[in-house]
Amino acid sequence: MEPFFAARGIEAAYGRLQVLWGVDLELQQGEVAVLLGSNGAGKTTLLKALMGLRPLLKGEITLGGQHVERLRPDRRVQRGIHYMTELGVFPNLSIDENLQVGGFGLPRQELRRRIEELYETFPDLAKLHSASAASLSGGQRKMLGVAKAVVVPPRLLLMDEPSAGLSPRFVGEVVAVLRNLRENGPTMLIAEQNVKFLEIADRAYVLDGGRISFRGTVQELEADDAVRQAYFGVGGH
Repeated sequence: MEPFFAARGIEAAYGRLQVLWGVDLELQQGEVAVLLGSNGAGKTTLLKALMGLRPLLKGEITLGGQHVERLRPDRRVQRGIHYMTELGVFPNLSIDENLQVGGFGLPRQELRRRIEELYETFPDLAKLHSASAASLSGGQRKMLGVAKAVVVPPRLLLMDEPSAGLSPRFVGEVVAVLRNLRENGPTMLIAEQNVKFLEIADRAYVLDGGRISFRGTVQELEADDAVRQAYFGVGGH
């Protein structure tokens, strides 16, 4: 079966320093994949390359069978690829304003309807809708980042380290939000170091030194001795 999303032979660099080497990924529609990797493995560079924010040295990217690797980032957004950065929000804007930015381009009535739907999904945000994003707790800020990324429902959601800076309790809350989102939501590729996100994943990839060193189901990853030692050795799973 032709994958819904595929990246083939992705190579990217910063100046003369090559960071990614022949990276291959694929996802079927509605699947969630976790891209595990330590700091410096190339996870953020890969997401930026998929989004068009870093130029490719080589490679091709398809979504729904259509090539997108030559499209500008805004054109990729129009095709349904959304990117949640590690920060995820505009700190100086209110919750409501962040969501309006996320829904840029929607007709006013539809935008307001989508924001009201998201406030039902994220009641904590509804209570604080006029507060600045900077005033939120870490967990609330991540939830706002997720909400902002899905005001216009994406076909593919790329997420960079949604656990960054969060306590274990807040990580659990973000995982719960994504579990609810995936029921009727987008295909997701989540770049992470925290194995907690494997709870909601169908498949996993491990990026090591700019190359994919493992690909398979979550069960296969957990059974792999080398991966288990690297990611589950401290503190268990």
